[in-house]
Amino acid sequence: MLEFKFDTQLLIEGEGLDEDEIYDYIVANFKGDSLLAVGDEDLIKIHYHTNEPWLVLEYAASLGEIYDVVVENMERQEQGLKG
Repeated sequence: MLEFKFDTQLLIEGEGLDEDEIYDYIVANFKGDSLLAVGDEDLIKIHYHTNEPWLVLEYAASLGEIYDVVVENMERQEQGLKG
């Protein structure tokens, strides 16, 4: 069984975005692993394994417009099912 069930990926489009601040905030406030927060001040890509993807999405939406949102259930994928 996986410790963190959901593979959460999204893009944040905004102004003055800081990938380091976003990374640090996510690590400090949401349990998970395998975090990537990369991009520039206008566009950040997030990838995170967590059990509470809705919290990450809510935070990201507070920073700008979110899109290309993908939340996959890795436990189902591990069982050969659609994630």
